[in-house]
Amino acid sequence: MTSKEECYKLFESFNNQKILVVGDVMIDSYLWGKVDRISPEAPVPVVAVKKRENRLGGAANVALNLKSLGAKPVLCSAIGDDSKGNEFIELLKNENLSFEGITKSSNRITTTKFRVFGNNSQLIRVDEEIISDLIKDDFDRLLSVIHHLMNKGDVKAIVFQDYNKGVLSKDLITKVIALANDKKIPVVVDPKKKNFTEFKNVSLFKPNLKELKEGLKMESVTAENSELKYVVDKLHKQQNIKTILTTLSEKGVMISTKVSENKFEKHFIPAHIRTISDVSGAGDTVISVATLCLVAGLAPKNIASISNLAGGIVCEEVGVVPINKERLFNEVLELY
Repeated sequence: MTSKEECYKLFESFNNQKILVVGDVMIDSYLWGKVDRISPEAPVPVVAVKKRENRLGGAANVALNLKSLGAKPVLCSAIGDDSKGNEFIELLKNENLSFEGITKSSNRITTTKFRVFGNNSQLIRVDEEIISDLIKDDFDRLLSVIHHLMNKGDVKAIVFQDYNKGVLSKDLITKVIALANDKKIPVVVDPKKKNFTEFKNVSLFKPNLKELKEGLKMESVTAENSELKYVVDKLHKQQNIKTILTTLSEKGVMISTKVSENKFEKHFIPAHIRTISDVSGAGDTVISVATLCLVAGLAPKNIASISNLAGGIVCEEVGVVPINKERLFNEVLELY
């Protein structure tokens, strides 16, 4: 991009793009209170609760980021047929997010992460979840819904958001990628360790350095050593991935794109100096921005630069918050 007009066109292109987000969803449940005594029952603080809040979490945070950028995300996932599942649907409605891709299962519970804060410090987290793969009936129901949505013909990209909670299995990943490739729909992946090597023949793969090391069992790799380039080249070939965007925390990002059978073009984008408050949710923001930039046909280096900017912006906020489109636009203008 070389002009303000091109920036306007890019951000305008984000609007109304239909993106399927396939993966694990959850409720982030927060309890805030005051601590002024220790329990007589055990040496633990007693929290007098002052405030409760439920937020959309997991892959749903990617949907929130996409919506904040002007796109039309559709979540595809399985939740429990329970009270928390009903709460999750209400949270989607409150955010004007589609729930046509959400299926309910009587065999599962809705994943919920409870965080308890006392005097502004997190004291404990309690996870309520079932992380085994979907049983056949639930798998078939979810796959059928995804097929239906993809067959409508207006899906611009598919994002796999994996949290290893059981929604994404090898079979689901393989079948959805095959259908997407058949329809020439770009596939973007934010992986975790369990299914890392199952994502083959995709457009863009976004591991962080820890996930890259764990997924390929290469613990010696760092953001600085030459082995990082070797490992990324290996991943390109091993899983036939077009573009790999590796986030490197305070070091920035590296993007690598296949230009021929054994040639890969790489760009390192350093992180911008910021006051970091909370890194939670930054990966969700990066994958959301990268997806819409990919759909817009941006060059790999520009995809990495803008996604890197977006990830840094949300790290200045406390808690998990979606990207502010206007602020990102203004920072992109300054960058270019």
